[in-house]
Amino acid sequence: MKITQANLDDVKELNKLVNSAYRGEESKKGWTTEAEILDGIRIDEKALMVLLAKPEATILKLSDQSGKMLGTVCLEVKSLELHLGMFAVSPLSQGNGIGKSLLMAAEHHALENNCAKIVISVISSRVELINWYSRHGYVPTGGSIAFEEIEGRFGDPKVSAISLIGMEKVLKV
Repeated sequence: MKITQANLDDVKELNKLVNSAYRGEESKKGWTTEAEILDGIRIDEKALMVLLAKPEATILKLSDQSGKMLGTVCLEVKSLELHLGMFAVSPLSQGNGIGKSLLMAAEHHALENNCAKIVISVISSRVELINWYSRHGYVPTGGSIAFEEIEGRFGDPKVSAISLIGMEKVLKV
């Protein structure tokens, strides 16, 4: 398996991978699904093209030997922080260390860009995901954003009172 930087040629495959990991029936084959709590799509091709055009953003992709994309993560450098988002692993490939490999690549990218910490946002009801990040050194910051404040950005809530909680990992620079 190989981790490389995504480009415009990857937009269609990125779009399919991210949406299949988060929403719809295919997402239910993995443990990272949000299908029960959010409706709609996670991202579209236009938004991916905008991300790829941002100089401070890097989208990494992990592909198998045949070139099939199995995982991705978006990294944005903001001052001394690396913002990690759009972290997705193909539902059928989850549990094989792909997420851990992408997380390690994100930490390497953060250090290369002189970032002192990595910050993420996680849906408050996703206890298993919060626990996964905790096992990898991330701690809650105490901050949160109500889902209504970012309406339409990541999908439409199917349940009430969900929020995004902040988590971070301070890096040894």
